[in-house]
Amino acid sequence: MREQQTYTEDELLDALKNHKNEAYRYLYMHYRGSLYNIISQIIPDTETANDVLQEVFITVWKNIDKYDAAKGRLFTWLLNVTRNSAINKTHSKNYKNSLKNDSISNYVNDIDGKAAYHQNINCIGLRKEVSLLKEEYKSVMELSYFNGFTHEEIAKTLNIPLGTVKTRLRNAVLELKKHFI
Repeated sequence: MREQQTYTEDELLDALKNHKNEAYRYLYMHYRGSLYNIISQIIPDTETANDVLQEVFITVWKNIDKYDAAKGRLFTWLLNVTRNSAINKTHSKNYKNSLKNDSISNYVNDIDGKAAYHQNINCIGLRKEVSLLKEEYKSVMELSYFNGFTHEEIAKTLNIPLGTVKTRLRNAVLELKKHFI
């Protein structure tokens, strides 16, 4: 068994800039837990968080020369790279699609209950009541509740401000409440 190398921050930085495998191994072994915790606060999915962690270390390998000790400690730079990588992942199209595309196997036990729920919505006449709303309320309700659009997607689709979408949805719900209470 070989002896574990230890580094001061300056020694570690010098070894990293010279792309010494042992230095990257040391960096990974000593920093992965802290960096993973940062990622998991932003991305709860374990598999995706692990992927981002690996991407962080690749980014560090490729961009270690961009680190400037005058601007802060190495660990602070690593935290910023990690946080930015996690945030960038959540903004990626693939990540957003993965959130929308859950496997049906996740809901096998709930299928019968959900079918009854959807029948219930139709039985109480919700669609009919929504169709009777003012056009501006009806359009946002249809997109939100029946098509599953986010507020941002509704704003973009209807070309109206986000605040207007939220106000119209709130007013539509208040209007519908009058019919069901």
